[in-house]
Amino acid sequence: MKKEAPKSFNTNISAKDSPLILMGRILIMDDDEAIRYIGKEALGFIGYSVECAIDGNEAIEIYKKAQKTDNPFDVVILDLYVPAGIGGEYTIKQLREIDPDAKAIVFSGNHNDPILADYKKYGFDAAMTKPFKIDEIREILQNLINR
Repeated sequence: MKKEAPKSFNTNISAKDSPLILMGRILIMDDDEAIRYIGKEALGFIGYSVECAIDGNEAIEIYKKAQKTDNPFDVVILDLYVPAGIGGEYTIKQLREIDPDAKAIVFSGNHNDPILADYKKYGFDAAMTKPFKIDEIREILQNLINR
């Protein structure tokens, strides 16, 4: 059964948005299956290779394995809060120990969270709120990957 995008996601994707080449490799960590699915589909459509993790522990293991290959992740996108697991704040600390140059985006549905307001203090390179807009995430990813 094919899953549909939650109505709260404003992906605004059209065929003209689909690139001809892959633009980077992304790891998305979120405990919500629908968000992982939408993120993977939307970012895949605009040219990114995407893997997903349910919580921080899984994200750290996937990241470590990728670091040992010729195809590491360009950016990680971490959900700030994972009620049944390790969230983004702890995960980025661990990833920075593995790779001090890791590029990370924090995202959360809590628009007033102080970590989103001061994300660099917590080790992130960018912040986004849920629901995300595809144009917003595309711009952030391009800036991070190209810097």
